[in-house]
Amino acid sequence: MSREIEAAALDSVKAVLGSDAPRHALPLGAPCPNCATPLAGPWCHACGQSSDDHHRSLARLTAEAIGGLIDVDSRLWRTLPDLCLRPARLTRAYLDGHRVSQIPPFRLFLVVIVLLFLAVSLEPNGSGPAPLGNGKAIAAEPQVKLDLNVNGQQFADAWVTARLKTIAKNPQRFETALFDWAQRLAVLALPTSAGLLGLMFFWRRGIYLFDHLIFSMHSLSFQGLLLSITMLAGRLNGAFELLLLIAPVHLFAHLKGVYRLGMFGTLSRMLVLFIGSAFGFMVALAGLVVIGLYEVGA
Repeated sequence: MSREIEAAALDSVKAVLGSDAPRHALPLGAPCPNCATPLAGPWCHACGQSSDDHHRSLARLTAEAIGGLIDVDSRLWRTLPDLCLRPARLTRAYLDGHRVSQIPPFRLFLVVIVLLFLAVSLEPNGSGPAPLGNGKAIAAEPQVKLDLNVNGQQFADAWVTARLKTIAKNPQRFETALFDWAQRLAVLALPTSAGLLGLMFFWRRGIYLFDHLIFSMHSLSFQGLLLSITMLAGRLNGAFELLLLIAPVHLFAHLKGVYRLGMFGTLSRMLVLFIGSAFGFMVALAGLVVIGLYEVGA
């Protein structure tokens, strides 16, 4: 009787799955490679292992790779309009579980980071330090003296002076170090933003750090995308800097819609975010300079 019930269950699963069953999965009823339990679907209900047999032809691998790229592209083009025009709806949809139709927020954030640094590298003034005097690099050693009468500061004085001399001889190396480390540390903007939001909404029940991270990924992705477009369009010698005025308007609509705030609550939190972001930027910039000084002397 148990076998008849099992066979009937397998038949019903086959009828439900139909053509939607994975083509590269083991057939229904086959023993699980891990625990030998008869399979009733693409995943073993006993141990949780996938029924994928991992044996594919080159044609199948190529088709799956192309399908994955097309799927990402389709989700990207469905996500961008909502990110730009309806950011609150995009974030609320993800938090409410409607996630298949949009690109994962962290992947979107990484794509925008790459685009942003590509735009920076293409800037006319982004390929090297501004020329001084007649456009030639500084040949003389900078006269730097830190007049600090504190124990241990003589070592710091000599350390900074030696590296400033190296930078004067090869400024491009210092700029490259700053650029490389800025890309690595850009992801720190996420915990900074989420932490500020967490402090501002610690009293709200039902809102977790995960929610703040998703909001931050979507918000920073749009701000980075807007900045990238502004820099790239600025090469046309137009007044495209005015596009940056969209940034606070977008943040207002995004913040107000996701957290369901009033106008005063939204504006006050925007002010806190601005002050916190400015402070974080200054700390990050100082850290980059120290790292850059260390890199040129390494």
